[in-house]
Amino acid sequence: MALQGKTSVPIFTGVNREVFLRDVYPQRCPALLRGVSLGPCVKKWTPDYLRVKGGDKDVKIHVSTEPKMDFLHKNFVYKTLTFNEFVKRASEKKHSDFFLCEDESYYLRSLGEDVRKEPADLSKQFPDLAEDFHIPNFWEPDQFFSSVFRISSCGLQLWTHYDVMDNLLAQVSGRKRAVLYSPQDALHLYLSGDKSEVLDIDAPDLKRFPEFVKAKRLECVLEPGDLLFIPALWFHNTLALEFGVGVNVFWRHLPTDSYDKKDPYGNKDPVVAARALQTLERALNALDELPEDYRDFYGRRMIQRIQKRTTCESLWRKQEDCEASSHET
Repeated sequence: MALQGKTSVPIFTGVNREVFLRDVYPQRCPALLRGVSLGPCVKKWTPDYLRVKGGDKDVKIHVSTEPKMDFLHKNFVYKTLTFNEFVKRASEKKHSDFFLCEDESYYLRSLGEDVRKEPADLSKQFPDLAEDFHIPNFWEPDQFFSSVFRISSCGLQLWTHYDVMDNLLAQVSGRKRAVLYSPQDALHLYLSGDKSEVLDIDAPDLKRFPEFVKAKRLECVLEPGDLLFIPALWFHNTLALEFGVGVNVFWRHLPTDSYDKKDPYGNKDPVVAARALQTLERALNALDELPEDYRDFYGRRMIQRIQKRTTCESLWRKQEDCEASSHET
């Protein structure tokens, strides 16, 4: 897709807590961190090792006949397998045992013990494996929210979405492509909630999504041992180039009471933002009572007021700085 601007995510090496907090974190831009120790997991977490350590624990997984998983239209089913059987199947290209077809794709996103109340925590759901994984101490302990174990088949692509918390994606094994879009490009991504309706970002339907070409794309390939810093609100889409194992570590960027206390996934909009969106919906419903020409006029006035009150020019300049630093790498 030649029309969409594309740059590389900037790469930082030799990053410790001091360097991260001084040079990376304040920029609020994605960054690929290399050379940060993740512990023995990078060498140990082969499929055979994972199967032994994970054992017969039941896990809920996504299974799809299509490698591009689509959460909005649910082109996958949820199934339950033992962890060792799941790893066996996910690491295969053709399956002798399967649910839907012999080349179906598998994806695990670990959950808390009580999925409605508890965030995922690698040390609780997979304690033996957690001993191999060292979480970088880039934030204060009370900011930690969750550590999510992710395993996917080769070729699996996850839908474009944003999270409301900062996170580090640790790629432990396998190679993974990550594509990111700035929050300032939200109007070009055809959002439905926190997800983009553009499923195929490499060959989009530009008749349905003509504005998508205006979104500027940051891209990188994660190698085993790499960390990708994804600031809150940055859209991201991942493609497993090989059978891959990773851990997402999420932490709170805003004060704790800014987040929905009943959200174990950490993907609900901040409380104040959710309330504002609900108020906007009520305002739009009120405009429905007007004739079409009046509704159009007052809708435009609302857009103008929202833009005037909320647009932050410094964020646009920061996005330009992100792109400039990307070109330098």
